[in-house]
Amino acid sequence: MKHGKKFAAAQAKIDRNRQYPLDDAIALVKDTSPAKFDATVEFTVNLGVDPRHADQQVRGTVSLPHGTGKTVRVVVFADGDHVRAAQEAGADFVGLDDLIEKITKEGWTDFDVAIATPNVMREVGKLGKVLGPRGLMPNPKTGTVTPNVGQAVTDFKAGRIEYRVDKGGVIHAPVGKVSFSSPFLHENIKAVADALVRARPASAKGTYMKSIYLSSTMGPSVRVDPTELRG
Repeated sequence: MKHGKKFAAAQAKIDRNRQYPLDDAIALVKDTSPAKFDATVEFTVNLGVDPRHADQQVRGTVSLPHGTGKTVRVVVFADGDHVRAAQEAGADFVGLDDLIEKITKEGWTDFDVAIATPNVMREVGKLGKVLGPRGLMPNPKTGTVTPNVGQAVTDFKAGRIEYRVDKGGVIHAPVGKVSFSSPFLHENIKAVADALVRARPASAKGTYMKSIYLSSTMGPSVRVDPTELRG
């Protein structure tokens, strides 16, 4: 992939062979962001797990102390009294048959998080082929299948994010915006790292956090010294 002059200039400030202390890495990411908009800062971890094995899947949610800096669009599949609870909590879209039809017929996925009550999962399960590949399928493991939809909506709106290891054993997580203060980014990153340490599968052997990188949208990545993040 060919990069422009701004990217090359930003990359020249980074020693590719060095693992930076977290605060130094944060400062570099903020300094080298080439985007004209308020870029997202992403935390990337290469884990020592084999996702092909069910007992080495790493998946869950974590609340960022300072949120993501992004407006999160939440859809809730529910009926009865749960509809009002979701609406009062600030869900962007609430419904059941109407939403299922819209997603099925139009392929509509203009939202970031999907939450469902347990009693409607039989109907919502029909959307697996559409929502599954996009990482939007409600799942009890991530707190998105719950009878307490109001609290779930509040949590995700406030900065609760989902993390999930991909086929290569890598986790990508948004941890804020370039405009965030360095201490805010530090605390958000530490929250994600701590969650990953707690989620370590018992069957994972050897080094768990093999490599860690921090980057901004369109910006170069900075390798982080994992020592202070391994728990």
